[in-house]
Amino acid sequence: MLKVIKKEITLSDGRVITIETGKLAKQADGSVMVTMGNTMLLATVCSAKEAVPGTDFMPLSVDYKEKFASNGRFPGGFTRREGRPSDYEILISRLVDRALRPLFPDDYHAETFVNVTLYSADRVDMPDALAGLAASAALAVSDIPFGGPISEVRVARIDGRYIVNPTFDQLENADMDIIVAATLDNIMMVEGEMKEVSEDDLLGAMKVAHEAIKVHCQVQLELMAEAGKTEKRVYCHEENDEDLKKDVWDKTYNKAYELATACNTDKHSRSENFEKVRDEYIEALGLSEEELDKKKPLINRYYHAVEKEAMRRSILDEGKRLDGRKTTEIRPIWSEVNYLPGPHGSAVFTRGETQSLTSVTLGTKLDEKIVDDALLQGKDRFLLHYNFPPFSTGEARPSRGTGRREIGHGNLAYRALKPMIPANYPYVIRIVSDILESNGSSSMATVCAGTLALMDAGVQIKKPVTGIAMGLISENKGSNFAVLSDILGDEDHLGDMDFKVTGTKDGITATQMDIKVDGLSYEILETALHQAKEGRLHIMDKILETISEPRPELKPHAPRLEVLIIEKDFIGAVIGPGGKIIQGIQEETGATISIEEIEENGRTVGRVEISATNKDSIEAALARVRGIVAIPEVGEIYNGTIRSIMAYGAFVEFMPGKEGLLHISEFDWRRIGSMEETGLKEGDKIEIKLLDIDPKTGKFRLSHRVLTPKPEGYEETERPPRPEYNHRGDRGDRGGDRRDRGDRGDRGGFRRR
Repeated sequence: MLKVIKKEITLSDGRVITIETGKLAKQADGSVMVTMGNTMLLATVCSAKEAVPGTDFMPLSVDYKEKFASNGRFPGGFTRREGRPSDYEILISRLVDRALRPLFPDDYHAETFVNVTLYSADRVDMPDALAGLAASAALAVSDIPFGGPISEVRVARIDGRYIVNPTFDQLENADMDIIVAATLDNIMMVEGEMKEVSEDDLLGAMKVAHEAIKVHCQVQLELMAEAGKTEKRVYCHEENDEDLKKDVWDKTYNKAYELATACNTDKHSRSENFEKVRDEYIEALGLSEEELDKKKPLINRYYHAVEKEAMRRSILDEGKRLDGRKTTEIRPIWSEVNYLPGPHGSAVFTRGETQSLTSVTLGTKLDEKIVDDALLQGKDRFLLHYNFPPFSTGEARPSRGTGRREIGHGNLAYRALKPMIPANYPYVIRIVSDILESNGSSSMATVCAGTLALMDAGVQIKKPVTGIAMGLISENKGSNFAVLSDILGDEDHLGDMDFKVTGTKDGITATQMDIKVDGLSYEILETALHQAKEGRLHIMDKILETISEPRPELKPHAPRLEVLIIEKDFIGAVIGPGGKIIQGIQEETGATISIEEIEENGRTVGRVEISATNKDSIEAALARVRGIVAIPEVGEIYNGTIRSIMAYGAFVEFMPGKEGLLHISEFDWRRIGSMEETGLKEGDKIEIKLLDIDPKTGKFRLSHRVLTPKPEGYEETERPPRPEYNHRGDRGDRGGDRRDRGDRGDRGGFRRR
């Protein structure tokens, strides 16, 4: 018989989150269904009973997946089924992973798999903010040892007010969007984007998030108790030799401490020196090959702890970092722009031993990225790709494509720079950051290099953006701590915090924080944020020495692009039947033209984008399109082309697709007996003035004589009546009255097919 347990969490606005266990996926170690409105996520967790021999880390895998059926949609592609995870799903998986991973016991090394799947969605409540809660609840109802529970919430600031887990519609008006993960006592992870907010505002949002998370965690503790899972499994995943551990510490710590305080600025030589201490210790033991195979993994683990403690004590006791810097000091910076001649913009940014070579490419609408996820559809006009090849750290291994880390780091830099792209910027922008050297903060180097490359490309960004990674060394629940600016890779690996902050001189644009210890106070977070601001502004001064503002013009080889907004009714006229008109314009001018419907100021209009490699092509195409969408104005003078000659006058095309009758009486002030007297023929150019538009038929009445000097003493004589012509008769079909399929006669004979 099913034993179904349900718990509810009521939000401040009355919405309810339900956690249910005991009904689905009962063979998993733990499973829950989390429901909010019509949004439902199933989280399951399975962990092996024993660890794979030799494993000395936590082999955790977290996968977040959105089913297309959750929103009543078919997946794209030929197979019509879900395939590899999207970038968005990978980013949410990383958010959950980073919150869970630090809370497993240090000696728990069994393979553990967490799966969170979206099975129902209503496009109202955002499922990504519920994924962390679902994963933690599944662990809570299992016997897997875990130092939680945790939960994640999204906090948005809308009209100055913080809102927890806003809806899709509410988020559109937010100037701050962050996701926070925390336990009952401590914040574990923060990630989000902002529109130049202050450090105090960000801290305020984190506090609001934590108060909401405390409620989630308390409910999970109640759920755990009701499910009878307060006792967790017994395991033994690490062998230990206390005598060996003591011997390693006694014989290597002092040497490691000397190296930690030696202020060696070279990453590789520093690493080799630390390895040499370990190798000398192993050699002095005089172990046989068989004994060495057994004890070396233990020695490596114990010596790693020695290195960590030596580095931490050097900082806390003597204020000395591994490379000799003070806690607030930034590594040496140099940068260069216009390094690559091929891209439309490029930059090299180097800080210490971290280096990014970044390029900017400008494209047209045809280069937009199409987003077709289960819940998110649309197009991206700003792209940022981050690459981290193995050679950047001196590793001899192949590169196997884009990994989760690269997607996550690229997304952080994307969020940092996107708010500074001008609104309605006509070009599609792609930034590519290749990390050529890495020793900490490569994502922040990407932000700085991206800013430089955008300015080099002539993109008129609103403000320059820089970024910095902050670290932390703490002890005794944070009573003794040191916040480190611009951390090294070792300080990230051996430290307690990785807190990345990006922004302009006026505020923060993006942040990402991972905490690895308990007991991190808001005092420490506030110190880190304000110290980060000082570092960002220092870096800002350095990059502005390289290029102080965006170049006034694009590079000569960058595509030229113009955007024209037209009325919705004219879209069909520009395209033409079967695309005939737009294709003809492209063939004649050499320009590339795209057209789409967009919403602007509450109404639907047409956005025409014209691009080419030279100005003449663009001007010619612009003239053609403007001619099609222009509305003839009475009293205006036009240069027309004679399209046909009749006995009573000539039909003149004075705008693209718009013809009117130039009656024989309007050629000259003198009386003309026949059209032969004018000497004109089809194809000749003639200047005319638009005298009138018939309000009923939309026919145009043209005149050439009014543009010539009126003879002295001229007196108007009675002229013979003009011949009648109709739609089916002699030239009525050329007289501006073509109304097949709803011609806009009242708009000056505009032809819409």
